[in-house]
Amino acid sequence: MKEAGLKLLSFPPDNPPLSIIVAAKIAGIELSTETSSSASSPYLYFSNGLKLHGNHVILRYIGRLAPFPNLYGDSAFHAAQIDEWLEYAPIISCGSELENACSYMEVYLEKRTFFVSHYFSIADIAIWSGLAGIGPRWESMKKSNKYPNLVRWYNSISAEYSEPLKEVTALYVGKKGLGKPVGSKSKEVKSVNGDNSDKAKAGSRSSAEIDLPDAEMGKVRLRFAPEPSGFLHIGHSKAALLNQYFAQRYQGEVILRFDDTNPTKESNEFVENLIKDVETLGIKNEKITYTSDYFPKLMALAEKMIHDRKAYVDDTPREQMQKDRMDGIESKCRSNSVEENLKLWKEMIAGSERGLQCCLRGKLDMQDPNKSLRDPVYYRCNPAPHHRIGSKYKIYPTYDFACPFVDSEEGITHALRSSEYHDRNAQYYRIQEDMGMRKVIIYEFSRLNMVYTLLSKRKLLWFVQNGKVDGWDDPRFPTVQGIVRRGLKIEALIQFIVEQGASKNLNLMEWDKLWTINKKIIDPICPRHTAVIEERRLLLTLTNGPDKPFVRIIPRHKKYEGAGEKATTFTKRIWLDYADAECISVDEEVTLMDWGNAIVKDIIKDQDGNITQLVGVLHLEGSVKTTKLKLTWLAESNELVNLSLVEFDYLITKKKLEEGEDFLDVLNPCTKKEIAAVGDSNMRNLKQGEILQLERKGYYRCDVPFIRPSKPVVLFAIPDGRQQSVSK
Repeated sequence: MKEAGLKLLSFPPDNPPLSIIVAAKIAGIELSTETSSSASSPYLYFSNGLKLHGNHVILRYIGRLAPFPNLYGDSAFHAAQIDEWLEYAPIISCGSELENACSYMEVYLEKRTFFVSHYFSIADIAIWSGLAGIGPRWESMKKSNKYPNLVRWYNSISAEYSEPLKEVTALYVGKKGLGKPVGSKSKEVKSVNGDNSDKAKAGSRSSAEIDLPDAEMGKVRLRFAPEPSGFLHIGHSKAALLNQYFAQRYQGEVILRFDDTNPTKESNEFVENLIKDVETLGIKNEKITYTSDYFPKLMALAEKMIHDRKAYVDDTPREQMQKDRMDGIESKCRSNSVEENLKLWKEMIAGSERGLQCCLRGKLDMQDPNKSLRDPVYYRCNPAPHHRIGSKYKIYPTYDFACPFVDSEEGITHALRSSEYHDRNAQYYRIQEDMGMRKVIIYEFSRLNMVYTLLSKRKLLWFVQNGKVDGWDDPRFPTVQGIVRRGLKIEALIQFIVEQGASKNLNLMEWDKLWTINKKIIDPICPRHTAVIEERRLLLTLTNGPDKPFVRIIPRHKKYEGAGEKATTFTKRIWLDYADAECISVDEEVTLMDWGNAIVKDIIKDQDGNITQLVGVLHLEGSVKTTKLKLTWLAESNELVNLSLVEFDYLITKKKLEEGEDFLDVLNPCTKKEIAAVGDSNMRNLKQGEILQLERKGYYRCDVPFIRPSKPVVLFAIPDGRQQSVSK
């Protein structure tokens, strides 16, 4: 089919698809339009008889067809992010959820010019059209000063695409359900990259909005340099996102560099997963480099420093060397001749028995009060093969030696480091000076610490190696993959970190705050389902209930159409949770959610006083406002889905470990609890990673979808900021 063969856009007269019409106008794609009272949603008809149906489908099509790039993303990842916003956009028209949606978008846009990456896309069109479509209410909200970032973004789009937007709103805003026509007269200048203009930042200045010293617009180059010895965790996320924030703010760039100088701990698996995690965070890195790319230059530099008497080879045993450094005692090797040092250096390069006894140290100042300057180690022998370059080298530079060189060599202008390295800053500058390299400015920020959480990769590795968790992506782990698998949305993590900003104050953060942000994001859009706990579940027989089961199609989310629909079966006998049955009294009127009221006439118990079944009658004319109990239930049916509801707790029982305290002494003996349940038949269609709410039970993420009846669907409980731990 030739693209020129599209014929006309047909839509309901009271619900014109603004986003589609706007996208076509901006992209310069000519569409004929007609209204059809028989249509419930838009159709795009082609001259050859083919057609497309639905807002999002047609909008994506136009995004792909547009003559200019990036309208539907410049990568699969960005296209997926755009899809997320397309699914979110309909919530704007849900009256009761509008303010929550605007509050969320207000925070999201605090550091952004557009909704996805650094360019205008159909995500912006969908959100803009949704706001424009509610007419007077949005105009009133714009004047409230509650949403400066959202209004700044809206006005920027309105000004940039003034002519087509005015044309569309004049024609279609004012139709039934869309309010009255509005105009866009803002003169505010659109920020090009990362909200850098003063006007773009007006109205809201977060704690993250701190200046980089001596930064020049367009010339800032930063690096995020993890060691590939584990997966990215929430602490690393702060560093990565701050690098991206400053790069966007100063129209600069970020390099992703792997500090791969310790072959014993590192692997390609970690490299691959770190790249995946960085992409998950939405970090836009200019390129990927490796410290190992610079090994030849680093070795040549080390040898030059030996010649210049700025480094020497030392064979002092490691423990003795550490003690001597603390005590300010010079090594006997410090006065060795250049010739002797070069001889031992060659032994190190060869990895000989003699070489393995040695290391290369910088000759700085053994009496300096800052002990990091007391002749730090520059090179060590390590015969282990490297994950990238095999067994080519037997010696490897330390982080202290490699980092100052590579930062300068790669043109880094500012090195962001957490304040735990503060005492080593003087060492960094001194080594850079001795190397004769360009000075790189260090910018400090506080390390992110979380309660009941270990962020040391060495300690996390212990849990993996000892089978205490299922891997680096275990939901109990603070890794990006772990917390996402538990049900955290990346938007929540970004918002959480942005709210802290680049503060240098040490802080211990509560997980509850992060999960509360997450709840505000997922609650307005995640579908609702029903589950009954397997243990002791019992039947309520409704004597006047339907003799034959019947099915109704109802929304999966009453306030969000985008969640789709589900089939609910109504029968004479229904399953209830035992805990609910214990709360019911004889002749009490209760509400059966999504059905109506019922009166419980009889509560049958066994000889031990345990309830075995209930008998009642439907009272559908009863008012749900008068009942105390609102009960979830499931029809007695062989279509129910077996579930495993999994709850998690912290790995340790202490909020914060004291200096020198062993984490093995505070291990939590109960960190995982599985509860068998049955769920409604619609849960057969859940996809891995889908987030849902089990009515009256909480939020869950589908980890293992339906495979066969005998294998349960596995749902991971998502904390909501209020739930108690399993151990409690």
